[in-house]
This record gives sequence, C-alpha cells and structure tokens, in this order.
Amino acid sequence: MTDPMVPPTPPVHLQALLAREDLGLRRIAGPDDPGTVIRWAHASEMADPYPYLLGGELLLSAGVHIPEGAGPGYFDAYVSRIVAAGGAALGFGVAPVHEAVPKALVEACEMHGLPLLEVPPRTTFSAVARAVWQLMAQARLAELRRVTEAQQSLAAAATRPDPLRPVLRRLAQRLNGWAALYAPDTTELAASGPPPPPTAHQALTNLTQALRPSDPTTPAAGSPPPATVGSPPAAAAGSRAAGAMGVPPLERSREWGRVGAAAPGKHRQAPPTPTSASDTVDGTHLAAYALGTGHGFVLAVATPHRTPGDHTIASVAAALLTLLTGQLRSSTATARSSALVRLLLGTPPPEVAHLLGAERWHMVHARPDGQAPPDPLTAAALGTALGSALVDPAGETVRVLVPADHPVEPLPGWTLGVSTAVAPEDWPAADTQAARALARARATRTRLLRHGDRPALADLVPPHDADAHARSLLAPIAATPALTDTLRTWLSLHGSWDRTAVALSVHRNTVRQRIARCAALLDADLDDPDVRMELWFALRRT
Repeated sequence: MTDPMVPPTPPVHLQALLAREDLGLRRIAGPDDPGTVIRWAHASEMADPYPYLLGGELLLSAGVHIPEGAGPGYFDAYVSRIVAAGGAALGFGVAPVHEAVPKALVEACEMHGLPLLEVPPRTTFSAVARAVWQLMAQARLAELRRVTEAQQSLAAAATRPDPLRPVLRRLAQRLNGWAALYAPDTTELAASGPPPPPTAHQALTNLTQALRPSDPTTPAAGSPPPATVGSPPAAAAGSRAAGAMGVPPLERSREWGRVGAAAPGKHRQAPPTPTSASDTVDGTHLAAYALGTGHGFVLAVATPHRTPGDHTIASVAAALLTLLTGQLRSSTATARSSALVRLLLGTPPPEVAHLLGAERWHMVHARPDGQAPPDPLTAAALGTALGSALVDPAGETVRVLVPADHPVEPLPGWTLGVSTAVAPEDWPAADTQAARALARARATRTRLLRHGDRPALADLVPPHDADAHARSLLAPIAATPALTDTLRTWLSLHGSWDRTAVALSVHRNTVRQRIARCAALLDADLDDPDVRMELWFALRRT
C-alpha cells in the first residue's frame, strides 16, 4: 500500500534509466525484473539510510560510509536496511573513494534481491537525479495525454443515444480491462470487455457491496463487537494482505469509525460509506466507485495491470455515469412516488396529476434505430435526454410523458412521435396521437413528427353528432382492428402502399388486400377524394 506521505510522482522503470547511454549505468547484481520502478533518486552516505528513505528510491552512494576492512556482515546489514525501507535500487559510484564496487556489496545485493547499479566515474549523481526527473516528466506528460484523450472519448460516448454501454465500452478499452455497472440490488446492469476470472469477479462483486449506503443506525445488540486497535477483524479470503495493525486497508477505513462506539444495547451511528475501494485478487487489479446519485449504483473495474492514470480515467467515467443513472432523490421524486401509490390505490389520474409538477403534457412514442427492442437502460437514457423520469418501455416502443414546457427535439438514434400538449384527463387521447405520429414518422423516415393541433373543419360539427356519424360509417369494419388501423395509416400517408407497409411492419401486398377488403365492406370508391375525406373525418373520431 502506498504511503500517504509519499509524493504522487509517476514511477520510472529502471530499464528506462539503464537505457540512457549518456549515463553509462550498468546492472551488476540483483534481479533483472522489467517491472522494477523507481520514484526518485536520493544520495546518502549514511551507514544506516533507513530513517531517510520513504520507499521507491534509487539510493546513490560513493561508499564514503564504508569503514576500512568492512566485512560481509557490514554490507549485509547495510543492504537489509535499504530493503526494509523500501528502496528500489542502489547506485554505487566508482571513484574517487573506491576503484571498484566491493565484492561483498555485490553478494549482499544479490542475496537480498536489491538491484545494484555501477555508476561510472564520468557520471555525477546529479546527472543521474536529473535523468530520473526527466523520465518522470515524460511519464507525467504521457499520463496527462492519456487521461485527456480518455476523457474526450468518454464524453463523446456519453452523447450517444444509449450512452451507458458506450461509456462502459470506452472505459474498458482505455483501461484494457473489464468495466461493469452494478444496480442497487447488486445485479450487473451492463458490462464490457473481457470478464475477469471467477474468483476475481466474485471478489469485485463483494467489493461493490462495501460501497452501498447502509442504514443510518445499527443496533449493537446481537452484532459483532466494534473493531478496536489490537483486535482487528480477520481478512477475507482472497483480499489484499493486511496492512498496518493487521487490518486490510478497506476494512481498516470502515472500522476505524467504530472505535469508541455506543455501549452494548444502544444504537450507534453507522460509519460513513466509502466512495471507492480497491483490491488485488489472483493478479487482477479491482476497483469500485460509488456513483453520486445516492441510489446504490456502483462502477466496477477489473484490469490485469494497473498503470498511472487508471484511477483518474475511471473517476471521469464514474462522474459521467452519475449523470446518466437517474436523478437525485428529491421532493420531485417523492411526489412521483406519492402519485404512483395513489394510482395503485384507485385514485383517478386527474386527481394525482398535480403531484407530477406540470399542468399540460406531451406524450412521446419512440422507436430506436436498431432491430433489438429497447431495454430499461436504453429507455432510462431516453427519458434523461427528454427531461422526464416518467418512462414506459412497452415492447418495441418507449412511451415518455414530458412536461409541455420541455421542448421535444430530434434525438440521434431515435424516431419520435409527439402528441399535442394535453391535460392529464386527455392522456389516453395523447397516447393515441403519439402512436399515430410515430407510425407516420417511421413510414416517411422522419426523425420527429408532431401531431397537428390547429383548428379543423371537424371542430364545427358537434362532438356527439360527429361520433355518431363515425360509428355508423365505419360499422362494417369496426369489428376488425387490423382493417381500421390499415385504412387510417393508408389515408394518412396519401395512399402510399410502401410507406403504409413500413408503418405497420407488414408486406405491401397485405396492405393492398386489407384496403381492398375495406372498399368492399364499406361499398365505397377509395380513389374518390371526397370518400377519403369523409372516412378520414370518421377515423379521427375513433
């Protein structure tokens, strides 16, 4: 675990430093591990450098501290203290004190697994330190460029019609791993990338549960005693090795808040819920981020390697997903819940509509461009884009109630049919208007089509007389909805066989057969514009 006192400098691979020809460094002992990294260079001639090291240093020494006649015991103690302090490597300067690296030092570094570098006489320690900082600057620049490109890519994905999956897909690609969105009930809503091994997958699921909001109070009676210093909880199987005081880092952060809790038999305040957590299981790096909606959504990430910038990139994705996973629990959301409960208990819709916050509404029917029917995530994203949480994914069509003061504009990837603005008691009629507008929009390949709301000649006829005339005229086909729907669509599309077939998702020959059947049953010439006008007048009343 990284010491919080250590400055967050980007690590530099030791191989990159050895590759600098201007330095002439040479590895003469220790493991040849390509994963060895150093975080800075530090020169010291102390016989015990332990108190002056933070960890991750390339320690530089000319051997001034080595007493005359020093034996293997001295070098063994010296190297062991460097290793205990977390030193990454030791650089030994040849001349002016020593003409060669002491053999006993080489043997001690080999035994303790500490990389030992020979610094030639022409290379000063300041040159080595400068090279380290140059490599760090290059690493920082590469990290910033990577984070910036990832942020732009994630932001572009968030503008897609169905943004949740594109954001997860881009995140998995940028991290070269697996990303998933967990619902409040711990189920995976969506995922992208190669899944982690089963053990790591289960550990990541467990990690997400630690980030879920807990009850504000927890009864002390019958529950495990609070953790205290000296009696840490046991680490879970497969979790990260215990840190200081034997408590795993995640558990320690969750349990420290319980020290000094209320006496048994009383309620104590629950510890704060962490916003992120990480672990490593079977070589797979795991991370989980609680989304800021407060509803329990969690972003989970699993990567085979952890590189600088991963946390920043995942945090950007978490911020975007927070905006895409719903609205904060507010008075508006509470009012919607109240309206739903009243409807379920039998209250008429007009009496609860005021709880939804608008007097007039548009009904919107939407169909995605793809072949697959929209799932709840896609429907929720559509509702967010339209500015409404009142969404109903009904089969292949998504229905959304949108307040009239929210403009409905075309959306990429969707075909929309919009009703006129109506009061709650007219919602059923608006639903019919939106359905017909959507059918026409699909038939004419228009992104958005609105139902007309201007006054018409039909308004001059009393509604009762108009309804009676419509029922009488359409009686021969009223018992067959397929015929009335086909006739209505065909007339609305000016008698186009192909467009009607597209709108109804049937073959054009089926349209021809149904229209011929309507003409026969109605005993009417459907090529006559006066007949068409009269039938259209009647169909608008049904």
